[in-house]
Amino acid sequence: MPQLPTELLNTIGMILELFVAVTSALLVAFWIGLVVWTFRDIRSRTRDVFAWFLATVLVLILGPIGWLLYFLLRPRETLAQVYDRQLEEEVLLRDITVRRACRKCQTVTEADWLLCPRCGTELRHQCADCGRPLELDWIACPYCTAPVTAAPAVRQVKAAPPEPAPQQITYTPEVDAGPAPQPGFEPLPEAAAE
Repeated sequence: MPQLPTELLNTIGMILELFVAVTSALLVAFWIGLVVWTFRDIRSRTRDVFAWFLATVLVLILGPIGWLLYFLLRPRETLAQVYDRQLEEEVLLRDITVRRACRKCQTVTEADWLLCPRCGTELRHQCADCGRPLELDWIACPYCTAPVTAAPAVRQVKAAPPEPAPQQITYTPEVDAGPAPQPGFEPLPEAAAE
């Protein structure tokens, strides 16, 4: 069997050494990259220092398998997403609490409505100076600082003409004398008339 020249064997050996060194360096860099990514990701998802340590050590020891385990177990939302969701919920809750309802018919009303469109109940009155809507219990206008004088008369909404009442049918029951007496049966004497 012919032998390969020593120089060719040395060259192939150096190429293999270089390939193994580069591959090993890339694997180590990838491993460290996974650890760094995991640490940054867990920090963006929780404030628990123990969870930071545990996730980082899991990926550091187990490498890509640890990263897959972390990826399956990590919190679903980041802290920024949780904060944004809480802000949205607070805005919705504030919007719900700011909306008012008519005290008489419970119709949802707007902040600038002066009376309820459904039942005509006065909700607010206008400032005599600037014309903005004021709450009924305010003593001064917050917009123009004018004192609120006596509350204006409650406006009456023109009511639709009343519908004619349906004809009432009176029922007069016939006086029933009761069952016919049976032969041989005498009714008990009734109480004395008053």
